Amino acid sequence: MAVPAFGSLVAEPLFLMADTAIVGHLGTAQLAGLGVASALLMTAVSVFVFLAYATTAAVARRAGAGDLQAAIRQGMDGIWLALLLGAAVVAVVMPTASAVVDLFGASDAAAPYATTYLRISALGIPAMLVVFAATGVLRGLQDTKTPLYVAIAGFVANGALNTGLVYGADLGIAGSAWGTVIAQWGMAVVYLAVVLRGARKHGASLRPDAAGIRASAQAGVPLLVRTLSLRAILMIATAVAARLGDADIAAHQIILSLWNLLAFALDAIAIAGQAIIGRYLGAGDAQGARDACRRMVEWGIAVGVVLGILVVIARPAFLPLFTSDSAVKDSALPALLIVALSQPISGIVFVLDGVLMGAGDGPYLAWAMLLTLAVFTPVALLVPVLGGGLTALWATMMLMMTVRMVTLGLRTRSGRWIVTGATR
Repeated sequence: MAVPAFGSLVAEPLFLMADTAIVGHLGTAQLAGLGVASALLMTAVSVFVFLAYATTAAVARRAGAGDLQAAIRQGMDGIWLALLLGAAVVAVVMPTASAVVDLFGASDAAAPYATTYLRISALGIPAMLVVFAATGVLRGLQDTKTPLYVAIAGFVANGALNTGLVYGADLGIAGSAWGTVIAQWGMAVVYLAVVLRGARKHGASLRPDAAGIRASAQAGVPLLVRTLSLRAILMIATAVAARLGDADIAAHQIILSLWNLLAFALDAIAIAGQAIIGRYLGAGDAQGARDACRRMVEWGIAVGVVLGILVVIARPAFLPLFTSDSAVKDSALPALLIVALSQPISGIVFVLDGVLMGAGDGPYLAWAMLLTLAVFTPVALLVPVLGGGLTALWATMMLMMTVRMVTLGLRTRSGRWIVTGATR
């Protein structure tokens, strides 16, 4: 389950890479505009990733209890919630796009391109949120292959559409935005077709249910708090790195890109954990859930060790791919060792995160992440004050992951997350 899940996880970053490669040949101003707009879009979309997490857990529980009709009905509630949230985001972004772009400091040359891309691409946000929710439905049913196939098709279509619209139709950056929107809605339509077929097969209602949508939203709020807290940690780390100097912030961005890629690999195990734990608990098998948790922690540690070794080995070859500046390399090399050492810890954290999400233990995850943010923030802010460098900052990131490991580990050992039944 984890291997195809990893493939689908990297779909959105690959979309952005394709857009960057295509728009980059239009000019520096267009590329700068894309950079601002894409950062805003990724932030707007990523905060709603709880649609996938909450839906996965709820559907897996119902499926484990043997009630596939209710499982798909639960998934439809998540999809309706995604459409409502997507429409709300579009309603906010469209009239405020220009002001938000200016707020983020886009240059006079780049701002028009950023505004154009942001306004057009915003039309694809509801589609991406539907993809989140529908992916959660399929993951809850332990189907991670279909999302992989849809992600591959979406990536190919995105590249072809962007190339044709940007250069063939001579639409410039607007063509790139329209190509991505079309590809995103195409993915959403495919997901909806798969879910609707399952709904017809099991007799699940497709009509919006106010109580069900409200329940999906309530389950998602703690996960939203968790996600926002994690985003705050990453933003604080970047702000601190910027204070350390140009070489340090450049090195930080390189390391952060690698850290995100490693996170995708570990998150794939967590996604499998969400579905498996939810199904065991829904079936009333508490011991099976405990055993599955232990096995997944072992997998997380093993994968973390392998990733850490790969980071150490690949360091000399990895950095030249991004920079030829010796000062940036010198700053990044020791910090990469910290990243390597933290991978086994990250493996435990991601797996336990997935286990507790699968158990529907969102409120605890929210409080644990708020505590982590409270510990991380003052320590990170002290790094430049005490004369520390990038290595010290990434040691603070390792501390953050250690705090998460302790809080999640204590909860897992307590057994309080084990609540059996079709609903928590």
